[in-house]
Amino acid sequence: MKRESRLYWRRLDNSAKIFPIQAGKRYSTVFRFSAVMKEDIDPESLKQAVILALKKYKSFRVRMKQGVFWNYFEHNPKEPIIEEEKDYPCKYIDYKRNNNYLFKVTYFDQKINIDIFHSLTDGNNGNLFFREIIYSYIELTHPKEFEDELRTTRKVEYTTEDGYMKNYDKTAKSNNSSKKAFVLKGKKIKLGAVSAIHEIIDTNELKAICKLKDCTVTQYLTAVLIYSIYEENYKKNNGEKPIKVCIPVNLKKYFPNSQTISNFFTYITLEAEMKKDNLNTFEKILEFVKKDFKKRLTEEEIIKTMSGNVKLGNNPFIKVVPLFLKKALVRLSYIEIRKYTTITFSNVGRIGIIGKYKPYIESFLMLIAPEPVEKIKCSACTFEDKMVFTFTSILNDNSIEKRFYKFLTEQGIKVEIESNGVLDDVISTKN
Repeated sequence: MKRESRLYWRRLDNSAKIFPIQAGKRYSTVFRFSAVMKEDIDPESLKQAVILALKKYKSFRVRMKQGVFWNYFEHNPKEPIIEEEKDYPCKYIDYKRNNNYLFKVTYFDQKINIDIFHSLTDGNNGNLFFREIIYSYIELTHPKEFEDELRTTRKVEYTTEDGYMKNYDKTAKSNNSSKKAFVLKGKKIKLGAVSAIHEIIDTNELKAICKLKDCTVTQYLTAVLIYSIYEENYKKNNGEKPIKVCIPVNLKKYFPNSQTISNFFTYITLEAEMKKDNLNTFEKILEFVKKDFKKRLTEEEIIKTMSGNVKLGNNPFIKVVPLFLKKALVRLSYIEIRKYTTITFSNVGRIGIIGKYKPYIESFLMLIAPEPVEKIKCSACTFEDKMVFTFTSILNDNSIEKRFYKFLTEQGIKVEIESNGVLDDVISTKN
């Protein structure tokens, strides 16, 4: 193991470089996947499942080390720690207390969680690793049913290349907006706490509405989110700046030649000028969202956004600044940068599971860590005929979540509510 530790190392990808510099207890830059199983979790089998998954996804078996100019990864010889969930989701991962791993696996009753530090990978690739854990766990807890699978090895193919450096366009000009965003207002809950509200949506009913409105599911839910913010926070606080929604985009859809397991995503930012463009009804907001998606989700615009971020990381001045100075500069500027986004909404889409394993799984969840500036973040994933739309929040108020729920149910869409109970005033299906 010691020999392997000395030999294996790799650079962080272009996105990953920034996350460890800015990360801390206030900005954890952690996302979570959860699988709700149909049986209580067996901790020992779960630990063995993680170890088996790490043998296939060796890029996750790393620890982070500090170099002179940037952090880097090297092999982690320690065993991962698997323990019962005792804290809020998406918390900052203390590597020293986690055997230096950049992900943390926990369980509670029938639920398995994985919290992943964003330097390690993005949501789409983190989902691949998590699914491998779930497959191995089901095989270990049901050996008779999966006798053949236990004797064979599922083939896994990936690289750890920096997809950004391989694909960016040096001549592309940045398309980032210079306008600051409306920032959500309100009292915060106690320091360190995170409210998680899951709105479980019937996808068949949701798709039927989207077909009538001639829009995608992501467009429709983005419009409902903007409308909810407008009604419950923007108007009440006399908002002037645009509501800006950040939507992460999987770059593998644009560069299918890439099989990287490292970060490979960019984002589009919708800029809703509520007063200037008179976006005071849902229908107007939806039409704006459809047009803005069409404008921003072109290959040319996506490459511009990605390339602009790569150029920043490759700036000759930034490259030669020692790491300890980079930390100071990034932390000073990060709060200011976040003021250009109101909220983030990440939809990872359908969680594809091999048919034989489906009967053992109830649902999947995805959560993103909220921040002092972006006080609410939203995420969604779909399994079978249910989408779980999740609000993670540090606001001591769930009026936006309530409005979102109310709007969907008024359209005839069935929605169920689950919560981690941080806020006393939970949403009721009677609202």
